[in-house]
Amino acid sequence: MVEKYNPFLIKGYKSAELFCDRKNEVRQLYQHAQNGIDTTLISPRRMGKTGLIFRFFDFLENGKNFKPIYVDIYSARSLSDFIKLMSEAILKQFPGTTSIGKKFFNILKSLRPLVSYDYISGEPQLQIAYHTEGEKQQTLQSLLTFLDSQKIKIVLAIDEFQQITCFPEKNMEALLRTCIQRLKNVQFIFCGSRKDIMTEMFSSAKRPFYTSTQYLVLDKIDREAYADFIVKIFRKNGIIVERNALDFTLEWTKGYTFYTQSVCNMAFSLARGKVDIELVKKSCAELLKNNEAAFFQYRKLLTLAQWEVLIAIAKEGEVSQLTSKSFIGKYNIGSPADVRRITKALVEKELVLETLTKTETTYQVYDVFLSRWLEREY
Repeated sequence: MVEKYNPFLIKGYKSAELFCDRKNEVRQLYQHAQNGIDTTLISPRRMGKTGLIFRFFDFLENGKNFKPIYVDIYSARSLSDFIKLMSEAILKQFPGTTSIGKKFFNILKSLRPLVSYDYISGEPQLQIAYHTEGEKQQTLQSLLTFLDSQKIKIVLAIDEFQQITCFPEKNMEALLRTCIQRLKNVQFIFCGSRKDIMTEMFSSAKRPFYTSTQYLVLDKIDREAYADFIVKIFRKNGIIVERNALDFTLEWTKGYTFYTQSVCNMAFSLARGKVDIELVKKSCAELLKNNEAAFFQYRKLLTLAQWEVLIAIAKEGEVSQLTSKSFIGKYNIGSPADVRRITKALVEKELVLETLTKTETTYQVYDVFLSRWLEREY
């Protein structure tokens, strides 16, 4: 008997059929690329930012006007790492067997790199030695100039772009901006999950990237659109989803793409022709159990005061009056000054998500699974 593959992806991208909505966002990214506009794409983690990039890239690949390159710099700690990751991304898109790949290898030869290939994925890995900081900067300029010199337009998406603010090279923003503004054939998508840092980078008149892009802020997928998508995918695989099970799923995951996909993935694996609310609750409980080791580690790494504030925010779901007497008194978590200080630390650790709107600032536990676990356990 041939097993069905699970169509609810929790990582990567497979096809447009298994990707929910985001038509307006894809259209906006395409319009920016067509009109020579760079984009700043901001989204909390687990909202589907990377999936959107690859959905957009899939859309581009159907035409012949653009060639996409994706580089995730979350692991980068320096300019050297940045260059390494970008070079590997270029080689992944343009292998050595292609005409562009051959030209790129000629560029790399002058840098005398050590080229190897990942044992599992087969993707190229580079090690480049530099004698001076000037060589690194020149190498970065050479990479971007090479891309700009190709006959086809390039769309280069740099994920977790705010990471460059942590590099030891203090002039990274100015260096990149200087290199980028000379390019005519490369459009950039600067993606980031730290809204505060990304907004400061691109909106402050004191920063090199000031007003150099247009914003695209990713929000939750429309609930009815997501519901229709889930029903369609289950039905295509011969499984009926009850409406109350669907409503519970979208409420419990707060509409975040990763968590919604995770619950549906688990429910699909357990379903035998029907998904009811009891099956969804079982799926949620199983996911929390699977993540308990990570939750216990959070407890170990935080102070008691930080842990208690995290519990309080989780049990409220979302907090707007962070220093109100009612909130502080309800959970006995110290003074308003203590709560402000602790919450700031939790935001910096990316355990609490701070969201600013026109009228208020709200706080919620960043990881929905952690939030639901804290609700249940405490």
